[in-house]
Amino acid sequence: MADYLMRDQVPLSEEQWDQIDVTVMDVARRNLVGRRVIPLFGPFGLGVQTIHVDQLTGGEQGAISLMGEDEAGTVMASKRDHVPLPMIYKDFQIHWRDLETASQLHLPLDVSPAAASAAFCARTEDNLIFNGHKANGHEYAGLTNAPGRNAIAMRDWAETGNAFRDVVEATQMLVSNEFYGPFALVVSPALYAGLNRIHDGTGVLELEQVRKIATAGVYQTPVLENNVAVALSVGSENMDLAVAQDLVTAFMETSAMNHRFRVFEVLALRIKRPGAICTIERAE
Repeated sequence: MADYLMRDQVPLSEEQWDQIDVTVMDVARRNLVGRRVIPLFGPFGLGVQTIHVDQLTGGEQGAISLMGEDEAGTVMASKRDHVPLPMIYKDFQIHWRDLETASQLHLPLDVSPAAASAAFCARTEDNLIFNGHKANGHEYAGLTNAPGRNAIAMRDWAETGNAFRDVVEATQMLVSNEFYGPFALVVSPALYAGLNRIHDGTGVLELEQVRKIATAGVYQTPVLENNVAVALSVGSENMDLAVAQDLVTAFMETSAMNHRFRVFEVLALRIKRPGAICTIERAE
């Protein structure tokens, strides 16, 4: 492990560190939603503090030619920004007496605080991805507020069939802009629960009908409000998550005999083609 994690400065065995690492990653996988629809780029190390974000142009169809001399258009960066990579973190503490109990009685160490920290980090990561964030003077755009995204008005999803109609309209807008999927849909838990009803007397859940359109998956996340849903054409050509350091645990300090740790990661969302996003928004 890297020196900046300072793992040799705390009296944890290799097995106990493994227990923390496995727990942190398991909790993160269960909680993270953005990563289910957005591919990762990296990790490329904490020495990288900024990452470039290109706006891609040249979306014409590929050419067909015997000699390859016909103009086909070139996919290229029309704009390049450099984005600082922010750190997402949450600290936790292990009491020295708990550590001594585990050591003397040969019991597994209770790593619940590490699990809770991982869950908080996962929630914060998803909030960054979907809603963006302003930190240290830099504004990070999320899927729901990215400049250049598509948007349609949300019908009343309390009425059966309206959610399906909105998803069809959103994906058709993406198709009209030459984003052909596969499509994913992300909604709030309340909107997701509302999809579990029979669709217009068909005997089929509306959720199942929506999944036939959103073939890359229908997901729920608590970071979204009930007045917005996100449809997107998935793929690294449209967006990715640039990761300098994936979720990991570092030792920080010992204070009053207790041991303090930090679960952290360093990453940023890169939206290369905002036209691949269509938000379904209810006017307030």
